[in-house]
Amino acid sequence: MITHLQARARDLNARYGHLTGVELLRPLIQTEFKGQLALVSSFGTESAVLLHQVAQIDRDLPVLFVNTRKLFGETLRYKRKLVETLGLSGVRELSPSVEAEQAHDRDGVLWRSNNTACCDFRKVRVLDAGLAPFAAWITGRKRYQATTRLELPLFEAAEGKIKINPLAGYTRADVESYLDRHDLPRHPLEEDGYLSVGCMPCTDRVAPGEDIRAGRWRGQEKTECGIHLPLTSPTNLVGAS
Repeated sequence: MITHLQARARDLNARYGHLTGVELLRPLIQTEFKGQLALVSSFGTESAVLLHQVAQIDRDLPVLFVNTRKLFGETLRYKRKLVETLGLSGVRELSPSVEAEQAHDRDGVLWRSNNTACCDFRKVRVLDAGLAPFAAWITGRKRYQATTRLELPLFEAAEGKIKINPLAGYTRADVESYLDRHDLPRHPLEEDGYLSVGCMPCTDRVAPGEDIRAGRWRGQEKTECGIHLPLTSPTNLVGAS
């Protein structure tokens, strides 16, 4: 049985599936989901593309950034630079609460023994709470990034919301071309071989010829932090700034 949200995702794909980038985002931000939409950004190596596109439409659009407190300092500095460069005024930084850290990871090394549990309380639960007021959210996922994303649609229904993937069809060459064409700043770790940047303990350099996400959870079967997987039992772990 098709749910109401699945039906809406199908309708959106039918009406907007031929569009991409700014042309796709403009009617979604200004009409379809006006006041009900947020962009989720990691401020990683490819994030500037989507942030730049949104800035051309609405610099006040809510941008949710999860600071797990395990990020590279370079990522935090890059975030500040992009916010200033693009004039983004709606950025909201979300982090696990101090109480949650004391309860789940008092010593700060949960990632060593159970990185899935670490991702869950530091990132997945925090973002879920931050997304609560919104009917839809924008992701930066692309089909070429991983085999698990090869069939990624522009619109999908998940966890009671519409997820929008405006760059789904972009290739790595498209990303590079866009960054160069608009003279956008690069993540400072990219030139050192970090092509996909997450939390510091679980991110490694990528060797020439490897998949762009090969450095994430190196040597493990884990390929996703959990944000784009079904959520399990709820808990309150968020602190916002």
